[in-house]
Amino acid sequence: MPDRLTQILLTQQKARLTAGLLLMLALPAAAAQQAAKAPEKEKPAAQGATYVGIETCQGCHEEVVKAFQKNPHQALEMSEKRGWKGKSCESCHGPGSKHAESASAADIFNPAKAAPGEADRTCLKCHLNQHTQIGRIQGGHGRSQVSCAACHSVHKNGPTGLVARKPVAVNKQCADCHTSVWAQFQKPHKHPLADGAMSCVDCHNPHGSFLPRMLQTAGGNQAGCFKCHGDKRGPFVYEHAVVKMESCSTCHEPHGSANPKMLTRHDVSVQCLECHANIAQPSGANPGGAVGGVPPAFHNLQSARYRNCTTCHIKVHGSNVSRTLLR
Repeated sequence: MPDRLTQILLTQQKARLTAGLLLMLALPAAAAQQAAKAPEKEKPAAQGATYVGIETCQGCHEEVVKAFQKNPHQALEMSEKRGWKGKSCESCHGPGSKHAESASAADIFNPAKAAPGEADRTCLKCHLNQHTQIGRIQGGHGRSQVSCAACHSVHKNGPTGLVARKPVAVNKQCADCHTSVWAQFQKPHKHPLADGAMSCVDCHNPHGSFLPRMLQTAGGNQAGCFKCHGDKRGPFVYEHAVVKMESCSTCHEPHGSANPKMLTRHDVSVQCLECHANIAQPSGANPGGAVGGVPPAFHNLQSARYRNCTTCHIKVHGSNVSRTLLR
């Protein structure tokens, strides 16, 4: 019997080794085929070009250079720390001597028209270690091939320039791509983004986050909801488990809802019964009953008085005095 088992194990091991060898042999061919299908990326500036300085660039791009002087990236021109003083344009576009001679767009690197990965590498040469870049490469925008230049316009200044700061401008920029999400803000009950009182980046970090959907964090790794709704955080003596173990979006729809409390369900009872439909009552009033059961259950949902759970259980996020979250 042991010899038979050893023979079976050796046979399985040989099969795995053979499959691995075949996979290794197939990888180069698959990579070549994928490379052939991939679109040709825009190539950086021509080889052999040298730096010519911002004065040469200003000869043709005077308006761009003037706008750049009011841009935060003007710090490259004013400081010698990074070695780009006098040639800040070429810090992003590469050496421009051949472009200055030919005036051809093919002889200069343009991040706005380059492949997303190439454009991001240009920006991250300076911005890689900033706190806003957490997860940028692995974030949703990075995975979707949305480059930095798709949202940031380096040459411009003002509300629609390098960084849109006013809530209305931020929301408009995000809504250009996230149309379905913006449509949710047209529902009766929502966060006041449509009124210009909030912006998308109040809740989301467009450069990436440790939380799903690139949510902002508050108090360590907690959801950014607690930045405004700190009273719901706790700790509580009697906790509602969903607040501690799940995200706020388990019960709430942050972008818009038909429910006044922005619940994911229209009726409060339907929302609560998703978890509490067959849970025995912890109180002494009816130890053997179940929420939502048929008569004579204590919580008889055939009666309208029991269809709004929060009429009695007012501290649904947690309580310091009531185990059943009554007060």
